[in-house]
Amino acid sequence: MSWREFPKVELHLHLEGAAPPSFIRGLAKEKHIDLSGIFTREGDGYAYDDFDHFLQVYEAACTTLQSPEDFRRLTLAVLEESASHGVVYTEAFLSPDFCGGGDVSAWRDYLAAIEDAAAEAERSFGITLRGIVTAIRHLGPEQAKTAALCAAETAGPFVTGFGLAGAELVGRPGDYAWSFDMAREAGLSLTCHAGEWGGPDMVADTIRDLKVSRIGHGISAVRDPALCERLAEDGVVLEVCPGSNVFLGAAKSWATHPIAELREREVKVTISTDDPPYFHTTMTKEFEGLERAFRWGEEDFQELTEVALAAAFCDEETRGKVKERLTR
Repeated sequence: MSWREFPKVELHLHLEGAAPPSFIRGLAKEKHIDLSGIFTREGDGYAYDDFDHFLQVYEAACTTLQSPEDFRRLTLAVLEESASHGVVYTEAFLSPDFCGGGDVSAWRDYLAAIEDAAAEAERSFGITLRGIVTAIRHLGPEQAKTAALCAAETAGPFVTGFGLAGAELVGRPGDYAWSFDMAREAGLSLTCHAGEWGGPDMVADTIRDLKVSRIGHGISAVRDPALCERLAEDGVVLEVCPGSNVFLGAAKSWATHPIAELREREVKVTISTDDPPYFHTTMTKEFEGLERAFRWGEEDFQELTEVALAAAFCDEETRGKVKERLTR
């Protein structure tokens, strides 16, 4: 069967990181911003050398996103692309640092534009979006508190989670505990990037110090059998992004990617694209890659989709509606 039409749930998608190069190039032209150095020679992709350079290119691309209207247009473009690959529910990481510089009042304006686009996309493309407000790790713990305040002030039906992304090896998880405590008190569900570049200890410390129910990536956990056992027992869900991991070198190849072994150890895993245009992937390509590498079929992907829906940061009414779309 064609995996493109298979209904999917995606839990790990950076809104700005999902911006098509053509979209960013168009905005740059409108605003007279010279970003020629961040695109491939062909102009159809982003150009960078390693993970640190990727972060620099990512942040350069984000300089074109300067207004709520820019984010409204971005959200529509991203959701249309996701829906074209069978995604019926997605959660996107939203960064107040890119939306008004962390000012709560400005953040509300940006968020309103994103929500407006999400509602239009649901009507037009049949895809539901929920937002995870995300602090940027390499900006430090104090700046993370600003993001947490934005999250707490706008928690509700649309903003349902709080997370931490960026350069994983900057600081330790406990440095950000204050921000996660604030988000938790506001009723938000919690996730954090860990175990992509850090070892199993980073995953363990993140769960212990930040009390998250999901881990972004988390693939290094496979190197610690006791940690895998604990993840399985506690039901912690890993938001695994195989294509991203292989492209950046966090995993050597599709065939040796840890997702299959983690699943065999009964760790709950899901499938996502991370920053799809940066890593030349889509949800369709993720499914195709896993089918080739592990001979996974419809039953496997159905099980993984059910895990993702159960772990989604949404209310039960939304979960029920999405479940209906998955069973059509």
